[in-house]
Formats: sequence, C-alpha cells, structure tokens
Amino acid sequence: MGILNFEKLPVSTLIGSDSKTFERVMEGVEVEKQYRSKIRTTRLVRGLLSPFYNINTRRYNALPEREYPAPVFIIGHWRSGTTFVHNVLTQDKQFGYCTTYQTVFPHLMLWGYRLFRTIVKFFMPSTRATDKMELGVDIPQEEEIALSNMTPMAHYHFLSFPQRIDHYRDHCLLMNNTTEEERDEFKAALRKLVRTSLEVQHKEVFLSKNPPHTARIKTILEMWPDAKFIYLVRNPYTVIKSTRDFFGKTTRSTTLQHFDEEGFEEQVLRTYKALYDSYERDKSLIPEGNLIEIRFEEFEADPVENARKIYEKLRLGDFEAVRPAMEKYAGTKRGFKKNRYQYDPHTVELVEKWCGEALHKWDYHL
Repeated sequence: MGILNFEKLPVSTLIGSDSKTFERVMEGVEVEKQYRSKIRTTRLVRGLLSPFYNINTRRYNALPEREYPAPVFIIGHWRSGTTFVHNVLTQDKQFGYCTTYQTVFPHLMLWGYRLFRTIVKFFMPSTRATDKMELGVDIPQEEEIALSNMTPMAHYHFLSFPQRIDHYRDHCLLMNNTTEEERDEFKAALRKLVRTSLEVQHKEVFLSKNPPHTARIKTILEMWPDAKFIYLVRNPYTVIKSTRDFFGKTTRSTTLQHFDEEGFEEQVLRTYKALYDSYERDKSLIPEGNLIEIRFEEFEADPVENARKIYEKLRLGDFEAVRPAMEKYAGTKRGFKKNRYQYDPHTVELVEKWCGEALHKWDYHL
C-alpha cells in the first residue's frame, strides 16, 4: 500500500513533465495561494529529475528503427466501461499498454526504470479515490495522463486548471483552431508514448484505452491509417452521473485554482455532446472492418463471448489461445460491487436535453 493519499497529493500532476511542457502549461495561468506549495514541490522534484529525463531522451533517440503494427484503440466516453474492456483484452500477451507508472513518469522509462518504478510503488495510493478501484504501477492505464506530462496539447490539463476547461476541450480534445505545429507536437508525443511502451514491455501491438481519443479519430488515422477501434457506449444517464462524480472528486484533488463545482455539471454535458458529435462525424473515416461498436451492458454480461466478437471483427489473432486467460480474469471480477445511481429529476432533464441523440440512437431508457 502506498503512503500517499490521493485526496491530499502534495504535488501537481505535472510532476513527471519535461521542462518545456511544464513551463508552457504554467505560462499565463494563475495558481491560487493555497496550492502554491504544490507547485514549489513539483518544481523541486522536477529539477532533481531533469538530468535523468535527458538520459532517457538520448536513449529514445538511439532506439533502432522498427516497424510496429497499427495500434488498437478502445474509445468511448469516460465511465463507459473502457477500463474493464481494456483489462480483459490485455490478458492477451501480444498487447502492450500504458501503465500507471508511465502515466506519472513517461520520461523515466528507458533508463532508471526499475529504481523509479520501485520508488513510485512505495508512494502511490493503493486505490483510486473516485471509485476505490485498484491502483498499481503496472496496471493498464489510459494514456492522457502521460500525454499531459509530455505536451501542452493534452486535454487533462483541465484537471489542474478547471477555469480553462473550455480551452482544453476545444483546443486539446477537439483540436479546433490548432496550428500544424501543435498537431505535429501531439502526434510526436503519442508516437513516443506508444513506441516506448512496446520497447519496455517487449510487445508487438499497442492497445490504447483513452476516452479523449474518441474525438481524435482523424488525427489517429493520419498517424496509423490501419488503426483499429473498439467503441464503447453505455446508458447516458449512468455515464453522466458517474462522470460528474468521477471528475468532480478527481479535480478537487488535482486543481491548482478555484473549482466551480456548480458549473461543472454543464461542462460535463458539453464535453459529452462534443465527444459524441465528433465520433459520429469522423467514424466513417475508419476503413471497413476496423471498427466495432459495443454496448458496455452487453460486454459486461458476457465479457469473454464479446471479446471473441471483437477478435473476429477486427482480426486480432487466435482468440482460442487467449480465451483461458480472459475467462480467468473475468471470473475474478464476478460479484464486484459497482456504484448504484439514483437519478434526480434535474439530472434526467439535463441528460435528455444534451444527450438526446445518443439516447435515441442506442435506445436507452431510465
């Protein structure tokens, strides 16, 4: 069990960022007085780690040229079951992925990895504050947190600066009004993350789980034209309620400025609609046979059979060879108690206003 409490983190989530990313993210933003000690500690630790970051950069630049298959991307709105699907599919040992350790220190992967991994394991909380799910340095994780330590073009910078959530949604999630240089910077960060994961884990195919990529299909296909996608959809009433609670708790732990909780609900709804609209607009760009859409409720009811369908549709390999491992993992999760939600009239009204298209398309009801 790690000694830190997620709800009382003494540092910023930028603790693992390179100096260029850190300074550009911090430029022109206000850190309120009660959070300035977090930034001072973050600057101190970052300064101590910078020489090791430089060594890792040289190691990365010296990697031999190697072609990897296009990644497989698990996408869908937050709280749509992407984590569970990711955990089931990563039982297949062909897949590499972003680990929890890599999200914190993406620049400490190719040199000093064993030492720093041990240190992080000592400090890391053992469960997520938001839903008590297990945390561990080697557990599969979404890569947006890592990207926020690698580039200013990451959506999760809003967790530190919630007053700029509109900017991060428009500019870094939807990539509206971005320059070619900014898009290239994002692509370079994502490509580096994927390649580093595969090199360290000695795997062949990267399996991504990252809800923000739902709005980046066009960008991803520019990088990997043969990328494959698994799109998860879940009852919007549950998704909105769960997302509001999840990001509300997370932001209270990570923010560096005043967090307007009353206005946050509408921000969650705006982001839901933006993500949904972006996906529906761009999914036609995905080559035939490289996309499968799945209701999470159906996957959860029979994860192994639905994993088989994914393998068959996307041509991911011999499913029967990995079936036993997936059956074993799915068996360990039977009886896991999920949060049970009650939907007040206000929430119902907002979901029907903002998520009506998704409710109708997927025939969801209360």
